[in-house]
Order: sequence, then C-alpha cells, then structure tokens
Amino acid sequence: MPDVRTRVLVTDVAWPTTDVERDVLAAAGAELVLSPNGDPAELSRLAADADAILTCFAKVTAEVLDAAPRCRTVARYGVGVDNIDVAHATALGMVVSNVPVYCVDEVADSALLGVLALARRLLPLTRDVAAGGWGRAVPGAGTRLRGKVLGLVGLGVIGSALASRAQALGLDVVAYDLSGRPVPGVRVVDSLEELLTVADAVSLHVPLTERTHHLIGADQLRTMKPTAWLVNTARGPLVDTDALLAALEAGEIAGAALDVTDPEPLPADHPLRTRDDVVLTPHTAFSSDGSLAELATKAATNVVDVLRGRVPATVVNPEVLDSPALRGPLESR
Repeated sequence: MPDVRTRVLVTDVAWPTTDVERDVLAAAGAELVLSPNGDPAELSRLAADADAILTCFAKVTAEVLDAAPRCRTVARYGVGVDNIDVAHATALGMVVSNVPVYCVDEVADSALLGVLALARRLLPLTRDVAAGGWGRAVPGAGTRLRGKVLGLVGLGVIGSALASRAQALGLDVVAYDLSGRPVPGVRVVDSLEELLTVADAVSLHVPLTERTHHLIGADQLRTMKPTAWLVNTARGPLVDTDALLAALEAGEIAGAALDVTDPEPLPADHPLRTRDDVVLTPHTAFSSDGSLAELATKAATNVVDVLRGRVPATVVNPEVLDSPALRGPLESR
C-alpha cells in the first residue's frame, strides 16, 4: 500500500531543536520531516510528499511549490514572508500563514540595546580592554540620551514597544507611520525626510516590500544628522549596504546597529564587521527561550489548523480562502 502519512516539511530552523513543533504536529497525527540543508533541489525533492511546509529563512520558491502537489499550506516561522513566493502559492491554492506577534519584547530590547551600545561607545571600550588596555581616554566621549530624539520608521507593535522603553530613558520619540496609529507621547511626522532630519537615532520597523527595498539609501543617509545613528532589526535590504558604508566613511552619520544585513551574512572581510561605530549581531534580535517556544508553537499550530480544515489564526493571503484553487475546504474558527 502507498505511504499516505501526513508529512510536514520543515525547510530550516535557527534554533537547536524542533521538539516543540514536532510535539504539536504529532498530536495532530503529522510527521515532521526536517531538510538537512535547505538546498532548493533538496527542498523540491522532499516537498513531493509534503502536506505542509514550515519555513524559517529558506527560500520557498515557485519551483519548490510546484514540486508539492499535496501541500495545502506554507507557514512562516516569523513575521515577514519575503522568502515565500506568496503569489504562486495563492495561485496553487495554498494558504500562507505567519506569526506576526511573538518576539515584540526581544526585538524592542535589541533595538534599544543598539542605541545604548552606540551611545556608550561599547565596542571601542570593550575592544580596548580585551586588548590589554584600560584607557578612559579612548577617543570620543559617550552621548547623553536624555532629551535626544528617537525616530521610528514604523509604529506597529514592536515600534510601539520600543517607544515606551525609549521614553523611560528620557528620549523624545517621533515616528513616520502610514497607519495613523496613535501611541501616547509619540509625535507622528508627515514624511520620512522630516523624521530623518530631526532624529538623533533612527530605528526601522517596517516589512520588506518592493516599496521599502533600500528605503534608506544615500539620499536618506545624507539627510540624517552627522551625529545620528541608524538601527535596523527588521530586514537587511531596507538599507543600501554600500551607501551605509560610504556614509560612515564620509562621516555623514555617526554609527549603525544592525541585526540584519544585505547580504546576510556579510562577507567575512566586509568592512562593516570591524568598524568601532557599527554594532553587528547575527539576526538574533528575535531570539530568546520564551520567544522561540512561542514561535514554534504558533507556526506549527497554523499548520495543524489547515490540515484539520480550519482557517489559521494569521493568513497572509486571505484571497485564497475564496479561490476555486483552494486545496481542501476550510471552516472559520
């Protein structure tokens, strides 16, 4: 007899174990199949008998989707879905889901950490101590944050969480946000240019789309204060990396804190890796013991919902629900 077990292909993970999602799926009678390397050819082979796909950073391309005739849903571990060909999944009748809320505190904390590290000149000081020094006279003094202006590009749940943290430290907060969402104590400005002009630190909290690709480029960096810092914990391609390096070298801005880069990872010899005015972390702002467990549970639950004929909590492509191509009926919760 043919093997008709329910299988969920996990393309890749950025944490040590898949025990949480494996247990959630097993309770629904589904088997987790973990790709060994996330290679496109390997994903296409494994997708052939997958009923669902769970993905973190690996590209779920049209080719992978075409190779998955049984697949009913593609679920993202995380917020952004720029690594999934959502349009093609929709055309094939697959529900695409994400987990928009799971690491709000972690990313807000990380963005604030970037500002603090730059303000207190953490890198040059710790590097001097590690090299055997103890020089209070390491060039340049720290920056007093009270009274400075933090500019938020995007005022969703993470931007709002960062706003409250910054206000507790005495920073004034302004935001450029198209939603018009009010946040107590935050002044919303009418344009990105206005925000860049007034901010002492600019933190990015928007998704990566065609519109936001290289949202911060050479012109925007020249608009910022020469004493200002740029913080990116969202998506690497929001920032033109070459333009950022040029702006730092020219003294057009004072520093950057980046948890995400373009490309990612940066080449081992990239100049941004060794600059004292750049704080780099390896796309880990989202990560904590609590956030990873929540993420795995919610992403796996989205898969289980579709496999059991229910609409998942967060659907990225709601138009698929009324499409004749939809793979299997779904009932609302």
